[in-house]
Amino acid sequence: MNAFDAFPPAPVMLEVGGESLEITPIRVGEVPALIKAVRPFAGQLSADPDWLALLAEHGEPLLGALALAARREQAWVERLSLDDAVRLAAALFEVNADFFVQRLAPAVQHAAARVNGRLSGATPSTVSSAPGTASPTS
Repeated sequence: MNAFDAFPPAPVMLEVGGESLEITPIRVGEVPALIKAVRPFAGQLSADPDWLALLAEHGEPLLGALALAARREQAWVERLSLDDAVRLAAALFEVNADFFVQRLAPAVQHAAARVNGRLSGATPSTVSSAPGTASPTS
């Protein structure tokens, strides 16, 4: 481990919505609410997410996640111009990329795979195997 890995990243200053925001990593107390907000689109997070597609497909959860991570009311986020909202999302994601990409997205995908595996294993099969020969039975 690099000695500098123990230091928190420097805050990112961002002028958005007529305010100067200091974007800092999320805190442990914010994690539960943020995970709940991000869960619907966590599998779509990547190193370079398509914010407009995420907004179109998951508008409410994305706006909620932005508000939580920016430590602002959701109504404030909703009043932002589209350009400001995308800049805010990019800055929040950049500061918290380790959490979103390396921890949250794989954890959600792993949990979904586990649930799917349990569901498919618990469901009785209704399809029987095909007969060994193709002869009619009537």
